Amino acid sequence: MVRTILTHPGGAHKDDLLGVCVLAALHNAPVVRREPTSEELDDASIAVVDVGGRHEPERLNFDHHHFPREHPPTCALSLVLDHLGLYEDAKALCDWLEPAEWFDSRGPVKTAAHLGVPRRAVSQLLSPVDVTLLRRFAKCDQLDPSDPLYLFMRMVGQDLLDFLNDARRRIAEVGAQVTQWSVTVADGTAEAVFLPRTDPVIDEPSGTLSMFVRTRQLDVAALVYPDRRGTGYGIARYEDHPKLDFSRVAEEPDVTFAHKSGFMCKTTASDPERLQALIRGAWG
Repeated sequence: MVRTILTHPGGAHKDDLLGVCVLAALHNAPVVRREPTSEELDDASIAVVDVGGRHEPERLNFDHHHFPREHPPTCALSLVLDHLGLYEDAKALCDWLEPAEWFDSRGPVKTAAHLGVPRRAVSQLLSPVDVTLLRRFAKCDQLDPSDPLYLFMRMVGQDLLDFLNDARRRIAEVGAQVTQWSVTVADGTAEAVFLPRTDPVIDEPSGTLSMFVRTRQLDVAALVYPDRRGTGYGIARYEDHPKLDFSRVAEEPDVTFAHKSGFMCKTTASDPERLQALIRGAWG
C-alpha cells in the first residue's frame, strides 16, 4: 500500500505533475514535495517521482535524471506508465507524450527541431490550463487528498488511466473481428481494414479501428467500419491518405453521404466486394 507520493520541490514540469496525477488516482495518498531520504527511497510504500536518482519500479522509484545522455528521451510519467504496463499504448495513442518526453529530457530547442517546428511553436501551444496547474502545484509543499488541487489532479490521472484501459479493451475487441483487405486499384493495391458489424456494435467503431491500426503499426489506406446511424458502413481514408477522395463516389446510388473534403463516405452497402469497389472508385 502506498502511503505517500513524493516528488521534488521547486519548479514543476508536466512529467512529474502527470506522474503524480496517475499515482494519486491509483493510491489516493498525500503528496509531499521535497528531496527524499535514502530510507524513503528504500521504502516501497513511498512512491518517489522525478527525484532521487533511482529508477527502481519494484520500490516505486521513478527518476530518469541519472540516465546517460544517449538514452532515448523519457520522463517520469513514462516510467510510471511503463511500470503499469501502459507505456506502449500511451506512446501509440497519446500524441502529446513524445514531445513531453523530449521537452523534459532534451529541452525546448531540440524538441522543436525533432518535431520540425520553430522554437516558438513549443510555447505557442502552451495552454493557460497547463500554466495554472504547474504554477499552483509548484507552490505546494504538501497536498492532501481533500485539497481541491489534489482532487483535480486525481481526475486527470483517472481520466488518463480510463482512456488507456478502455482503449486496450476496445482494441482487443476489434482485433478479434478485423480483416485486412488488399484492394486492386489502377496503380497496384490499396490496403484496407474491415470491421464487420457486431452485436452489440463496438464502441466508436471508426475511432477504435484507427487505434487498432496505430497500435499494430499497419500500413493501410482505408478503414471500413459499421455505420452507427444506419445498417451500412462508413469508409474513411486513414491518416489523410493522399490517394483516396470519397467525393469521387458521391453520385453512386448506394452512397448516402460523401464528405465534400473527400475524407469519408457512408453507404448502404454491406457486401465486401461492393465496399472494395467504392474504395477502388475513390482511388486516384
